[in-house]
Amino acid sequence: MRSGTAAVLVSASLLLPGAAPAGGPAPRPLPARMADTGGGAQLITAVAPDTGSTTGTVTWWDRGRGSDGRWVRAGSAPARFGSGGLTDGATRVQGTNTTPTGLYDLPYAFGIAAAPHGTEYRYRPVRPDSWWCQDNASRSYNRWTEPRPADCRATEAEHLAAYRAQYAHALVVGFNYDRPVRGRGAGIFLHVNGRGATAGCVSVPAEAMRRILRWAEPAERPHLAIGTSDGATAVTRY
Repeated sequence: MRSGTAAVLVSASLLLPGAAPAGGPAPRPLPARMADTGGGAQLITAVAPDTGSTTGTVTWWDRGRGSDGRWVRAGSAPARFGSGGLTDGATRVQGTNTTPTGLYDLPYAFGIAAAPHGTEYRYRPVRPDSWWCQDNASRSYNRWTEPRPADCRATEAEHLAAYRAQYAHALVVGFNYDRPVRGRGAGIFLHVNGRGATAGCVSVPAEAMRRILRWAEPAERPHLAIGTSDGATAVTRY
């Protein structure tokens, strides 16, 4: 939670221009106004009012299979972001407690508690020796390890079992994951709320996290888009 490559610009902001004027027709759903949603039929959006915000809204969406392919909201919940606000994922610096904006895949789920009934995502159980390495000098940087390797200092790693509330259920966010850039950040997840703002992750209430896991279908290629509604951040894909 303490948390690329060159980014490909997808849109000027998470909320694209084109909202209907007052008195006009209702605006299209947010995914329909985005330049890229990851190519799947499911999407999670995490939107804060501005880059200084630590709260916002997470919404999960389904795209219909009919000829119109409309996006339909499946659920929403209040969200928390990093205590340092939000920042462009392509230039984020590790240790700033900022949530990286961008469009990311969701490699797998994990949790201290058992997977909610109906979960289809690959779900990795947290064990007493489960760690997430955030040590820039380690070969296991930004990876789950069991046990913690010798080259990953305990002070630069997260002992997953120690976060019983937050990691009851979680999804790994594919930020800086496929080809990790040292110093960019590690251990960004969508997880259950703790006591306040996160160290860079996105968090939601426990029941919302369970609902998301029951809803998500790997075959539909869900992604997570993080951004702001004031147009100050770019949505990027890594």
